[in-house]
Amino acid sequence: FLSNDEMLEILAETKNPLAVQPHLKKCFEGVNEVRFDDKVENIVGMCSVEGEFVPFITKVTPAKANGAVEKWLVQVESSMLEAVRDSCKEAFKAYALAPRNEWVTQWPGQIVLVISAVYWTKDCADAIRAETGLKGSVKAFADTLTGNLLKIVDLVRGNLSSLTRKTVSALVVMDVHARDVVEAMATKGIQTEADFEWLSQLRMYLEGAEGEETVMERMMNAEIEYGYEYLGNSSRLVITPLTDRCYR
Repeated sequence: FLSNDEMLEILAETKNPLAVQPHLKKCFEGVNEVRFDDKVENIVGMCSVEGEFVPFITKVTPAKANGAVEKWLVQVESSMLEAVRDSCKEAFKAYALAPRNEWVTQWPGQIVLVISAVYWTKDCADAIRAETGLKGSVKAFADTLTGNLLKIVDLVRGNLSSLTRKTVSALVVMDVHARDVVEAMATKGIQTEADFEWLSQLRMYLEGAEGEETVMERMMNAEIEYGYEYLGNSSRLVITPLTDRCYR
C-alpha cells in the first residue's frame, strides 16, 4: 500500500531512480531493491529482502522513460515476470541433468519450489497410471519421495549459506506434504487420475510449445496460469490437514 505522500514522492523523482528504491517494497511484494549496473544507468536485476538476487533478461533503462517514473516501474514489472518465467523454464531443463540435492542450491528459492511441484505432479501422475498394470507403483513412488526427503534433510545439516538454507528449509516443508499426500493415495488404493483424491490436489504442469512453455496450476475443474510474480525467498508454514483443506 502506498500513501498519497509516498506516491507523490515517487512521481517527483523524475531524474534520480535511486531515490525510488525505498518505496519498491511497497510496489512489489518480493522486491526489496533493484540493482543497477556500474554506471547506474540500467537496472540489471532485483533483490529480495533476504538478499537473493535474480538477474533480468531485459534490462531497464529509467532514462529512456524521459522522467516518467511510472513507465520504467511498469518495465521493471515486465522484466520481473520475464525473469521468473525464464528461470522456471531453465530450471525445469536443469532438474534432469543434476542430482536433486545439488540442483536445489543453484536456483532461486521460489523457482525451486515451483519446479519441484511440477516434477512431483508429473511423477505422481505417472505412478497412478502405472498402478493399473503394476500394483504398488504409487507406494513405490512414496518410498522414492521419502528417500529424496532424507537427502534434502542431510543437506540442511551441512554447511550452507543462510540463503540456501532458507531455500532448502522451505523445500523440506513442501516435500513432507508431497510425501504424505502420495502415501495417503497409496493407502486408499488410487488407480486413476480421475479419482477425487488426486484431482483435489494442487497440481502444477509446465505446458506449451517449445520456447513458449508456461506453468499451469490445476485443482478439481479450476485452472489458472502461474502469475510469475517474484516472492523472494521467504519461509513456508507447515502444511497440516486443516490448512490443506483451505485450498479446496
